[in-house]
Amino acid sequence: MTLFARSHQAAIGFIFVTAVLDVVAMGIIIPVLPTLIEQFVGSNAQAGIINGIFVALWAGMQFLASPVIGSISDQYGRRPVILLSCIGLACDYVLMAVAPNLWWLALGRMIAGVTSSSFTTIFAYMADVTPPEKRARAYGLVGAAFSGGFVLGPVLGGFLGEFGPRVPFWAAACMSGVAFLYGLIVLPESLAPEKRMKFSWRRANPVGAMVLLLRHPELSGLSIVNFLLYFAHHVFSAVFVLYAAYRYGWGPREVGFLLALVGAMDMLVQGLLTGWIVKKIGDRAALIFGLTAGAVGLALMGWAPTGWLFVAAMLPNALWGLAMPTLQALMTARVSESEQGQLQGANSSVGSIAGVVSPIFFGWVYSMTVVSLPGAAFYIGGAVLLAAAIIGWIVARKAERAEQTAEV
Repeated sequence: MTLFARSHQAAIGFIFVTAVLDVVAMGIIIPVLPTLIEQFVGSNAQAGIINGIFVALWAGMQFLASPVIGSISDQYGRRPVILLSCIGLACDYVLMAVAPNLWWLALGRMIAGVTSSSFTTIFAYMADVTPPEKRARAYGLVGAAFSGGFVLGPVLGGFLGEFGPRVPFWAAACMSGVAFLYGLIVLPESLAPEKRMKFSWRRANPVGAMVLLLRHPELSGLSIVNFLLYFAHHVFSAVFVLYAAYRYGWGPREVGFLLALVGAMDMLVQGLLTGWIVKKIGDRAALIFGLTAGAVGLALMGWAPTGWLFVAAMLPNALWGLAMPTLQALMTARVSESEQGQLQGANSSVGSIAGVVSPIFFGWVYSMTVVSLPGAAFYIGGAVLLAAAIIGWIVARKAERAEQTAEV
């Protein structure tokens, strides 16, 4: 084996390990962050609003920072950006672990939104070191790392949260610090100097990529479905932990295991069921089926009077995982190869906008209804998914008819 091949394998191994560590670090704090917020504000309902704002701050910083960080890595290389992100996340988790008040905690969430935006650089690194015919497998490896991290992170966070709501932050800092030290020793640069591109604010503009959606009517409609999908999904990040504690008396450990179960079911649906179902009924029908099943699952979660019925509602809700890959398939089939990157940037921007608006909205809904109708946020989330299913069916059907007419 040549030195280059060994370096190549070490680099891919580092990217995999870094992705796992980063996502585990993020997942660790999910079961305990709302609890820490509640300690500061002293109210479960008020904590719902604040937690929603914190999620929105994180998503907003990602919306602004992702294209900027990607362009910086185009000029200065992937290695320094990835390493700075790792050490930046480590320092940020320490900041949140010692935060004396909500303002410091909010600052920590904003910094986390910037440093975690390096995921775009991780994908760029994989493209640098992987030939085109093997990139799908490489991206699948990174995707598996993300899913695995989200399974392990909440479980570990729920366990550590039993020792105090700040303990998981220290663990997350250690993991990001290990990733930095590992990369400092192992990670080579992937972008040759002659292939680098000077930083441009035009390319780093998060709104610029969305122009593509306006040039294709069917993409505009499907992007609305994409927005609604992300919008409904943030009901979990905004209110789930507080809702579970208030209605079922679940602590960090129970919440952590449940979030891990959600991640495992999502891996099962996307990894094993999606291809089989699409082969049977096609992308459009699979998209509508997934969105409708998700709507039913969310409505049942809002209704469930006991914890066991809530867990049972996760079964139809897991089929929601069919929606994202089939939506991506429908959208990518409608642009040229040279526009695929711009399309993904536009989709990321749409998701980030939903990530800013949705948590604040659901946090507000929860605070207003927690006493009278605690499941209201889940009912609304289900209605949003049902609307997405209807819009998706109409838009995809029109696109198919247009294609059939063009063929004739």
